Amino acid sequence: MSMTKDQLSVEVAKLYYQLEYGQQQIATELNISRPTVSRLLKHAKDRGFVTITITDPFSETAVLANRIKEKYGLSEVRIAQTPSDNYDLIIEQISLEAANLLGESIIEGDIIGIGWGTTIYEVAKKLQPSNLPNIQVVQLKGSITHSKVNTYAHETLSMFADNYHTTGTALPLPVIFDNKEVKTVVEKDRHIQHVMKLQEDSSVAIYTVGTTREEALVFQLGYLSDEQKNQLQQTAVGDICSRFYDASGKIASEEINARTIGIELSDLPNKRLSILVAGGNHKFEAVKGALRGNYVNTLVTDYWLAKKLANEN
Repeated sequence: MSMTKDQLSVEVAKLYYQLEYGQQQIATELNISRPTVSRLLKHAKDRGFVTITITDPFSETAVLANRIKEKYGLSEVRIAQTPSDNYDLIIEQISLEAANLLGESIIEGDIIGIGWGTTIYEVAKKLQPSNLPNIQVVQLKGSITHSKVNTYAHETLSMFADNYHTTGTALPLPVIFDNKEVKTVVEKDRHIQHVMKLQEDSSVAIYTVGTTREEALVFQLGYLSDEQKNQLQQTAVGDICSRFYDASGKIASEEINARTIGIELSDLPNKRLSILVAGGNHKFEAVKGALRGNYVNTLVTDYWLAKKLANEN
C-alpha cells in the first residue's frame, strides 16, 4: 500500500511540476479526486521525492555573488549558506556545494585535476555518483610525505576515481624537493612526464588554498626548513597546490617554486573550470591573493568570507 502511494505521488508530482498540469487536470487524468491530488503532492514533498528551490536574484547571497564575479572577473561564484562562522560547519557546506557543482558541470571526456587536503577530501566524500564515460582523474601535485599528518591525498584520489569509474593517476613524489636539480632530473622520467601532461591537459581543476599560519598543512609535512617557513610567512599570503604567492597573486619565492612539482599556477586559468573551494575568515588573504592572481574562474565559498570579499576595497 505504501509503495503504491509513493509511486502514485511521484506520478502526480511529475504531472504537476514538470508538465504543469492543474490539480483538476491531474484528478481527471488519473481518475482520482482533487483533494487526493493535493494530499499526494504533500506526500511527495514529505517523502523527499520533490524538493523545491527558490532562486531569489535579489537575495543577499545572489548580490554578493554577482559583486564578487564582477570584481574579480569570475565565471561563477557559489556561496554556501552557513548559519555561523564555525569552520567545521563551513567546510561541510562548501564541500557539499562544490560536489553539487561538479555533478552539474562534469561532461564526457573530462580530465579532472584534484588537489588534496581536508577540504577536497570532504568534496570527494560528497560526490554525486556518475556514469559519464571516459573521465580521467589526476593529482595536481606531489603527494609523498614522511610526516604523520594526514593529507588525505590517496583517499581523495581513490574516491574521485571510484565515483567516475576510472583509475586515478597519482603523482607519487614529494611536492617540494630538497633542491631543484633533483626535481629537474625526476621530471625527465617518461612516467612523470605522462602525469604532468595529464595535469596540463585537464579540463577541470579543483583545489583549495593554504595559509601561511604556523599550523598550515604544508608547513607540517617536513618539506621546508624553519628559515624557509619564516621567509614565506613574511612574503606569502597563501598557496595553491603548494605554490606560494603574495598578496597580488605573484609567486612569493622563486627558489621554493623551482623545487615544487605539480601544476603551474599559470596553467589554471586555461581550464574550462578552475574551481577554488575555500572558506573561513582565516583564509581571506589567501583567497583574495588567488583571485588577484587570476588563477580562478569559479569560486565556492561561505557567506561570511563572501561578504568580506565583496565589501573589501
